[in-house]
Amino acid sequence: MPRLISAALALRRDPRLLKLPPYISLSCIVVGVIWLLMLPLDEYSRRTYISENALLPGQVHTYFGGSDQNVFRAYRHEVDMLQNKTNVEVNDELEKIFKGMGVKVGRQNYTYHSLGDTYTGENVYAILQAPRGDATEAIVLVAAWKNVKDEFNRNGLALALALTRYFKRWSLWSKDIILVVPPESRAGTQAWVDAYHDAHDPSQVAPLPIKSGALQGAIALDYAQEGRFESVHIVYDGVNGQLPNLDLINSVVNIANGQMGMGSALQGMRKHNQKYDDNLKTVLRGMLNQALGHAVGPHSSFIPYHVDAITLQPVGHGWHDEMGLGKLVEGLFRSLNNLLEKLHQSFFFYLLIHKHRFVSIGTYLPSAMLIAANFTIMAIALWIKSGYKEEDDSDVVKQKDDKSKAEGTKGEGEVVVASPTVEREVLLPLVLVAGAQFLGVVPLFVFNHTPTKFLTPVFSLFIGVNAGIPHIVSDLLINSRHRPTAQQYRLIKSFSLLLLGMFLSTLATLNFSLAFIIGLLSAPLSFTQPWPAFAAARYANTTVLHVLAPPAVLLIGSVVAGVGLDTVLGEAAFGWHVWGMYTPLVVWCVWWPAWLVGQLIVLGQPATREAKEKKA
Repeated sequence: MPRLISAALALRRDPRLLKLPPYISLSCIVVGVIWLLMLPLDEYSRRTYISENALLPGQVHTYFGGSDQNVFRAYRHEVDMLQNKTNVEVNDELEKIFKGMGVKVGRQNYTYHSLGDTYTGENVYAILQAPRGDATEAIVLVAAWKNVKDEFNRNGLALALALTRYFKRWSLWSKDIILVVPPESRAGTQAWVDAYHDAHDPSQVAPLPIKSGALQGAIALDYAQEGRFESVHIVYDGVNGQLPNLDLINSVVNIANGQMGMGSALQGMRKHNQKYDDNLKTVLRGMLNQALGHAVGPHSSFIPYHVDAITLQPVGHGWHDEMGLGKLVEGLFRSLNNLLEKLHQSFFFYLLIHKHRFVSIGTYLPSAMLIAANFTIMAIALWIKSGYKEEDDSDVVKQKDDKSKAEGTKGEGEVVVASPTVEREVLLPLVLVAGAQFLGVVPLFVFNHTPTKFLTPVFSLFIGVNAGIPHIVSDLLINSRHRPTAQQYRLIKSFSLLLLGMFLSTLATLNFSLAFIIGLLSAPLSFTQPWPAFAAARYANTTVLHVLAPPAVLLIGSVVAGVGLDTVLGEAAFGWHVWGMYTPLVVWCVWWPAWLVGQLIVLGQPATREAKEKKA
């Protein structure tokens, strides 16, 4: 036993152990990617199920239909007459319709500003008081005048009006029903939800004149297409990648497929063969929407307030008509009406493979954590390595010793004597890494306050500045009196990777997709190092990092998606000002500083021993 302990202590002090972390780090990245690619397999996913027994989806007979179709057509005719009216004129007419139904009506003004543009409008909403309730709980039905694509939601609004009139006739409701009609789907819904929870800015959003109880759920109708449809597309992504309770989506699938006989689709996958390729496409599309963190429908604004919400979009061309969609909404409202408390038994963190299979957080989270862990492993290894003398200054002695046979080796072995420890010079690395982190505030402020018409020129200018900053700062460091040593470069990289690993591991529990994507794009930073004697390697490494720089990735992504760069930047700024979207914060204050420090490491030329002795 004493010999075993002494061997372990000797192994701990063996400097050859410091050669292992890069391989461990690379293994974490590879395993993390393979882990994600295995998730679409049926062996690693689970079949969806209803956790909340009180929902009873599809267990009630729906009565919406028959003469209600004539009511729907009448409302659609009235909506058509209002198409070219102003927002206030439309709300005046809708208020008359609501009062004719015998429900309470409220109106709310809002004005948002983003990148020099003004987003103003007026919401109108009606509250149907539950005959068997006490106004402590409510369900929301949203029918925006225009959807997120700025299309006229003609059939969606008409169907919502017909459903409200139909719900008014029934005495079974134990929760109030609120119909919200915002002028558009981006800012109007956000203003209403903020004001409902008293979280609005009074200078931009007016308070609500009337309210009901706690919101138990919200269903938004996006029915802009004309004619009959084949299936219903379920849009469920919320702001900052938050998701509704899985029971709500499962209820829609259960009612649509089982009771209504209509198809259902997720993430735009209308024809899903439930094979690996389509499963992977669904996962990747869901991860992209979650990573972007923007609102994909009127429902997205509800989810940050723990209100489970989805948007229903009829798609395709089939035999289902408006009455089928109305019955689906009625079935959903009847299920939500059964709840004694908010949905909580099912999952809030998941990746949907298709409408019948999902992956829970315990299965997919390790993939992002492994990628984040690679940065932490390298940071710890660099910290330990920085405590020893540099290799060219150490007294590493290789002795051929026949006694190695007695230590358990055969033949002539090499005994490696550990380098002596040295004091770490941490001031310069701390200042440099902290400065890079605070420098991220500059692009964050610029791109959230530059007028829309100047976004593309400013971004083009920033790309040039971004390419030059690492070279300028590196030259200043090399030519300064306090030129960084190899130890200080290790500490700079260690502190930067430690922060990156800490941020990404924390972010993975909130927005798995954003943490995974940024971690994967930042993976080369773990293997950066100064190349003072190899100019070709230095420039090759710098080129790779320039291609993976946040501005370059943003530009390439907009080109691949076929979306204008000004549209992408404008959406990010709008989300920052209106939705409280933190994706720009993560990009510019987490990812970009780490990339900047990585470039400084590659371009660095550590001070040699001779240079230090001359200065001394």
